[in-house]
Amino acid sequence: MIDTSFHNFTEDLRKRLMKPLPGEVAHQKMASAARYRLGIKPNERTRRSAVLICFYPYQDSIYLPLILRPQYDGVHAGQMAFPGGRMERFDENLTRTALREAQEEVGIRVSDVKVLGLLTELFIPPSNFYVQPVVGMLPYRPDYYPDPREVEAVVEVDLDTLLDETIVGDSQIEVRGVVVDAPFYQIQGQRVWGATAMMISELLMIMDS
Repeated sequence: MIDTSFHNFTEDLRKRLMKPLPGEVAHQKMASAARYRLGIKPNERTRRSAVLICFYPYQDSIYLPLILRPQYDGVHAGQMAFPGGRMERFDENLTRTALREAQEEVGIRVSDVKVLGLLTELFIPPSNFYVQPVVGMLPYRPDYYPDPREVEAVVEVDLDTLLDETIVGDSQIEVRGVVVDAPFYQIQGQRVWGATAMMISELLMIMDS
């Protein structure tokens, strides 16, 4: 198991992210049944996006932010996610996309973020995006300035919560009138499922390797 003192944690994680990633093996643990049953593949309209998984020390623990998306007419309305969004033409790479979007959505000062590495890129069929998870760290707890158009709430999650196996469940989740069988993480009264849960699964598998 990875050391949870902050400096050692981030350095160990950086080294682990340089090794071969578990990818699909980890993703399958938290994927919905429909993902593999439908077998939807990327196509010529698939776009690239990125999210930032940003650790920081706070109150003798290690935290990262999730965001709750507001209700809107879209496939990810009301869902928990990492800060992030689609790649723009002016982004030199997907790491830059993740940093820019995190700054725009929750106000993280990205000039202070140290990038530790990348998780496995993940295809999201409902929105037809490939998403690149970027893992980083801040040496301090950030002040959050969420964009109300993009973020209903910032949810700070401590590492001990993520490591608690009792937060994992499996249930039917209704999305835009469609019922989906999906595993989830129960975090602060919210169900984290879908692509975000699959990213967390890979992150936890890397930390446990």
